[in-house]
Amino acid sequence: MLVLTTATTAAAGVVFGLAIAAPPGPMNAIIAEESVLRGWTAGFRAGLGAMTADVCFFVLASVGVVAFVERAPVVRGAALAVGGLLMLVFASGAVRDARDSSAGESRPSTPDGSGSDGDVDDGDGFDGDDLGSGGDRDGDGKGFRKAFVLALTNPYQIVFWLTVGVSLLEPGRLDVLADVPVAGSDLAGRLVVSTGSPLLLIGFFTGIICWILGYPATLVAVGERIDAFGPLVAYASAAVLCGFGLVFLADGLGTLAALA
Repeated sequence: MLVLTTATTAAAGVVFGLAIAAPPGPMNAIIAEESVLRGWTAGFRAGLGAMTADVCFFVLASVGVVAFVERAPVVRGAALAVGGLLMLVFASGAVRDARDSSAGESRPSTPDGSGSDGDVDDGDGFDGDDLGSGGDRDGDGKGFRKAFVLALTNPYQIVFWLTVGVSLLEPGRLDVLADVPVAGSDLAGRLVVSTGSPLLLIGFFTGIICWILGYPATLVAVGERIDAFGPLVAYASAAVLCGFGLVFLADGLGTLAALA
């Protein structure tokens, strides 16, 4: 067991932030889709949307405002169901974006040589990318709104901030790697830090920022070398969103049915 001093707590916070941000999930699926189809800026803004929701949850959890979610199964079930539906809607939008991107790559150039950007609205209605578009024609702001709204309807994210998040400010010790998704049980006890220091919180959000900067950049760099990479990632993102959406929807409906 390694207990870190205050001088190195910030570095542990960075590790914690990266460990929480990196695992595959709905947020990273949206970041990936935005990055490969609309560029690094769009991907970063999507990540910023998810992080903004984290900041909101942390502030609210620290003053006890969102604790009612844990104590109100109806609210939790409804949030899960709504979040699941949103993921399915966004998955549909990701499939459409992937098709438009593929069509844009194969479509011949226009007579003036400018080609087509593949961003065509076929009039089929709401597909998730229409969420709060407000005339944002370049689409960069859509990822921010999608990630932010999706994070706000994620009870698991709320519970994280009610438990682990709040403990970051309370004096004590935190097993940093124990909360890593999937592998947490195997990593428990390997990195324990003293909590209650602002440096830990600063390091935590710095780790998240490093991820939302580096992850889109990596995807964009690979996409510039492999033509089919963008549509492939978009389809994969759609599959992830669809999978999580079905799980969330089933969980939410099951919770509500049990209360009926």
